[in-house]
Amino acid sequence: MDVVTALWVKGAVLTENSPAARDLFDKGCFGFMLGDGRLQLSLLEACYLVEKKRLVVLDGRSKELSFDRLCQRAAKVEHDFWVRYPVFKDFRNRGYVIKTALKFGADFRIYDRGVKPGEEHAKWVVFPVRESAKLTWQDFAAKNRVAHSTKKRLLIAVVDDEGDVSYWESRWLRP
Repeated sequence: MDVVTALWVKGAVLTENSPAARDLFDKGCFGFMLGDGRLQLSLLEACYLVEKKRLVVLDGRSKELSFDRLCQRAAKVEHDFWVRYPVFKDFRNRGYVIKTALKFGADFRIYDRGVKPGEEHAKWVVFPVRESAKLTWQDFAAKNRVAHSTKKRLLIAVVDDEGDVSYWESRWLRP
């Protein structure tokens, strides 16, 4: 598999216009295509692809950013990066497509294995939280309402200090 080259541009990661970059989009459901044939990746996607050695990200001086350096930069730009990245990575490693869910009021939406965004609806909305975080019943009810109103299942992704993730699913049942 070809390694794709990308550029860090003001907190965004833009790939080259290449068949390998299009494959990341077409086959892997990473990022979104720009009009000029380049792919814009989220910072989570870029870090994941660098860690998997499928992407090389260059800074403004054409110097390669290591995985650690890229994550450091991403953590400065993206809220709760070190809670969100382990969740993103875990789902991708399990074969799911994971996308942002900001318009739903959640962190992520998850598509079942083999499903591309746009072909079917996402199955879950996910809210990553630190293991040490306190979640009130009001917080839980609000998250559950978001999931219910978008016809998705709620997943609370609990990330411990080692970056391991446990999931708690909640859904409505009719007795």
